[in-house]
Amino acid sequence: MRHARKPSGQRPLRIGEEIRHLLSETLERGDFRDPDLVGNSITVTEVRMSPDLKYGKVFVMPLGGRNRPQALAALARAEGMFRAIIAHKLRLRYLPHLHFTVDESFDVASHIDSLLRKPEVARDLEAPGTPETKTDDTGE
Repeated sequence: MRHARKPSGQRPLRIGEEIRHLLSETLERGDFRDPDLVGNSITVTEVRMSPDLKYGKVFVMPLGGRNRPQALAALARAEGMFRAIIAHKLRLRYLPHLHFTVDESFDVASHIDSLLRKPEVARDLEAPGTPETKTDDTGE
């Protein structure tokens, strides 16, 4: 009985990064007929591939976070074109299906930044050394 061999841990990461570059280049060129993609700057932040390389989750962010639903819908409509580009540029056993989703890490980073800017948090961060960091003159 033959068992399907799973790709090593590095291969999905490498293929995901190659697909991210291809998608980024394609979006940068902007050769689209879809009005929701024309003139809409979209950043591809990451592509996470499944271990069998049959599925890719593509994390994107439209410029300024505007028109997220329209951008996701347009990207989903253009999946066939993106898959054709991948098939032409990469030699893969299976052509991966792509699922586009908004990268929420920008929102999380913005929220953390706003928390750090609060006066009470800034005051705590600027407080003189805590007992764990204080040392005496002997360096102990």
